[in-house]
Amino acid sequence: MRRLYFGILLFWAIIWATSCEKDDICVEGDTPLLVIEFYDATDTSTLKEVTTLRVVGVGQTVTVGTFTDRSSVSSITIPLKTDEDSASFIIINESASDDNGSETGNLDTINFSYSRIEDFLSRGCGFIVNYDELEANVTADTDNWIQDIEITQSLVTNSDSTHVKIFH
Repeated sequence: MRRLYFGILLFWAIIWATSCEKDDICVEGDTPLLVIEFYDATDTSTLKEVTTLRVVGVGQTVTVGTFTDRSSVSSITIPLKTDEDSASFIIINESASDDNGSETGNLDTINFSYSRIEDFLSRGCGFIVNYDELEANVTADTDNWIQDIEITQSLVTNSDSTHVKIFH
């Protein structure tokens, strides 16, 4: 009889142990994207679309995939690097390609620097990276279409509000 009870108990213990599911589902969030809005340089309170905008990370061959490439927009989100304290992007106004496939738009390079703050969310989510002390500058050239940059929030912990204003 003991063997029967032990067998039943062992059977239920195996069923119970194999039916448990780990709570590894992540619904809390992800590393935030940098939110950039474009404003009119003459009327700094008015949003102004950038015509056929393209954004490419410096040293990259593909465009940033967080918005539609070559679209006319007044706001974008872009990812910052999670393994370095700086990121640079080529932001192209009136992006187009000539017959040879070369870019014909007006290219400006923006350099972002920041400090990274790793934050452990949970076992399912792991770590995310927030950014602090955000700074930005435009590399000067002979034909900058970006007139000025303003950091509105130097701490980037979510993608819900504007972090950077670009005036053009």
